[in-house]
Amino acid sequence: MTEHRNIIAILRGITPDEIAAACTALIDAGITFIEVPLNSPNAISSIKIAASEFGSKAMIGAGTVITIDDVESVAGVGGKFIVSPDCNEAVIKRTRSLGLASYPGVFTPSEAFRAIAAGANGLKFFPAEVLGPKGIRAIKAVVPPEVPLFAVGGANPDNFDQYFAAGCSGFGLGTFLYKPGASAIQISENAKSAVAAYDKEKI
Repeated sequence: MTEHRNIIAILRGITPDEIAAACTALIDAGITFIEVPLNSPNAISSIKIAASEFGSKAMIGAGTVITIDDVESVAGVGGKFIVSPDCNEAVIKRTRSLGLASYPGVFTPSEAFRAIAAGANGLKFFPAEVLGPKGIRAIKAVVPPEVPLFAVGGANPDNFDQYFAAGCSGFGLGTFLYKPGASAIQISENAKSAVAAYDKEKI
């Protein structure tokens, strides 16, 4: 697998016909953490295509996962990680029991600790723009330091520095990288911009 950055590309609205070109653009730009939200058209088909064609080069997973059945469907087509909008312990535990990585959405210290206790590999602070770097910094102070924190919902290359300073180790990028109908060239340009900003702050 190529160098791994903690940038999750959130391809909400992508279709099976678009997924291969999008994955190629992202991977070539240096983003190897690719999420297909389950409220996208035929999302499981897209995940199956991506996992089959790009699984050796990237981590392919699903977002907006809210039920155990969803987790099992994603695992069944080769997905490797699960991102949820909420802290659902049953979803987290089933995700881990199937050998997938779990990144549940949290907003409060209570949710953060519930997610960690259930086995989460990392925490998705969502919506990050509401909690803000100050809120994340306060929660970061009390959660185990080895748990990676991702800012999702409002994070973009213009504010990576603020979220890194608050203790985040990564980001989920949605509309900054991809909007339905975006061309592979547009995705590539956006991804290169995100990677450049990320690498600048990580140096």
